[in-house]
Amino acid sequence: MGVAFENALTKVLIMLTAIFGIGFALYQWFMVSKVKVSRNYVYIERTTARLVRSQIGGEEGGNETPVSIAKCAEIQKTIAVGASSFLLTEFKYLAIFTVIFSVIIFVLLGSVDLFSKASRPCTFTDKICKSAMDNVLFSTVPFLLGAITSVFSGFLGMKIATYANARTTLEARKSLGKAFVIAFRSGAVMGFLLASNGLLVLVLIIHFFGLFYGDDWESLYESITGYRLGGSSMALLGRVGGGIYTTAADVGADLVGKVERNIPEDDPRNPAVIADNVGDMAGMGSDLFDSYTEASCAALFVASISSFGVDHNFGAMMYPLLISSMGIVVCISTTFYASEFLVIEHANQIEPALKKHLFISTAVMTVGILIVTYLALPFSFTVFNFGIQMKVQNWHIFFCVSIGLWSGLVIGYITEYFTSNAYSPVQEVADSCRTGAATNVIFGLALRYKSVIIPIFAIAIAIYVSFILGGMYGVALAALGMSSTIAIGLTIDAYGPISDNAGEIAEIAGMSQRIRDRTDALDSAGNTTADIGKGFAIGSAALVSLSLFGAFVSRAELGVVDVLSPKVFIGLVVGAMLPYWFSAMTMRRV
Repeated sequence: MGVAFENALTKVLIMLTAIFGIGFALYQWFMVSKVKVSRNYVYIERTTARLVRSQIGGEEGGNETPVSIAKCAEIQKTIAVGASSFLLTEFKYLAIFTVIFSVIIFVLLGSVDLFSKASRPCTFTDKICKSAMDNVLFSTVPFLLGAITSVFSGFLGMKIATYANARTTLEARKSLGKAFVIAFRSGAVMGFLLASNGLLVLVLIIHFFGLFYGDDWESLYESITGYRLGGSSMALLGRVGGGIYTTAADVGADLVGKVERNIPEDDPRNPAVIADNVGDMAGMGSDLFDSYTEASCAALFVASISSFGVDHNFGAMMYPLLISSMGIVVCISTTFYASEFLVIEHANQIEPALKKHLFISTAVMTVGILIVTYLALPFSFTVFNFGIQMKVQNWHIFFCVSIGLWSGLVIGYITEYFTSNAYSPVQEVADSCRTGAATNVIFGLALRYKSVIIPIFAIAIAIYVSFILGGMYGVALAALGMSSTIAIGLTIDAYGPISDNAGEIAEIAGMSQRIRDRTDALDSAGNTTADIGKGFAIGSAALVSLSLFGAFVSRAELGVVDVLSPKVFIGLVVGAMLPYWFSAMTMRRV
């Protein structure tokens, strides 16, 4: 009875944390909605200046004409309509892909299961064959749920971006700090909804599938790996589709405006700038949802073939989800620092403030990891690691998760260093433009190759230390540690496109130079912070890939993988080629 109560309590705590995170995201949305965007301002153009000032936010806001403010609402509506059209079109193709791929998974996985479990023709009344078909069904359903949750995350990201962009522009009339808070709150809506929805759906899958599988935990957690496959598939299509769309629109706007017509980048006469605004957020939520779910599912599956799964220690088994739950709690507490206590008065304060926020979240999360580790894990246990039983202690696991967490911070900071105009790398690239486009391209590529050195070493150190301490389970948890503060990472990531949109709206609406200076400051910092989230996603994906491969090797009982085997070596060569092929296709599409 005590064990059953403890298991139920663990599930309830995880669910409540996820629901609390969703509630916090909705609260942030409510705070953003307090900034009103209305086209009615155009009708007060003929009133007195005093009345105008009272309607648009005080003496300082009175410098903007009612027409320009009304134009913000019109532009926002245009962007929102374009975003909805884009999403609906993309979702049609994603739905077709999801259905076809689900059938492929069902047929191929079913044939493998039936072949391995039955040596004769099957009927639906055959107990062995029925069990195999049940396993196939319970592997296909998580794929569909992962795809739906991922698409939903992308949809929410686009909606909050198109909802908040003009509001950020309007708040810039009052002060830089108020505009920053609105952009940050808007990013928090996306960050917390994604992290909380992903966690909630995953724990519900485990609960309901557990009713069917019972004590067969190995099959249970093997089946939920389809959840990450669904999320990964949608992230690939969503990120690439949205990226191609917005980049093509951006390049097209630049070619028509700067090359053919000699007009500013965001001139209202250039219709391509609206399309550029539409695609900025497409696929962003799906992308980081992919890394988040991959890390969780990999850690859960590796744990299922360890002593946790054998001994049916549910509290220890749920350790990865408890880490994610702690991450939501920590990120909520640190978000109040940025939205309630942080004061932004000058443009050069924005980037340091976001970096400080990320550092505080990482430091507090380290304490949270320590608490969860000593409460959820036994002092000593074993993990199945490449065919052998490896003895691990809970403090080993603490260091595995922590090194992933801090490696993510290092990757984020290095990404910020190489992409921010406040540091020498970007300044040197700008200076290389003095001698022409050729030197600019060469210098930019050289800097790009150089920028990966420290992140690669950070990932390599995280892999080595976590593998020594916890085997493949430790590597999976290092990836989870890197994603544990995803709510803040995605908040900072989403802040970028929202600020970029705000700046473009200010220019299209013909607002004063003072307003454009403020939105440009937000945009400049946003261009950098948007890359921090990409650094987290890439670092986490590298660790997850290794842990999933280790899980496959352990599950298949291969023992070792011979790199000198012709088949394995060919696979490595072809796998290394695929990113270049894929990149070439996407660049040509642009």
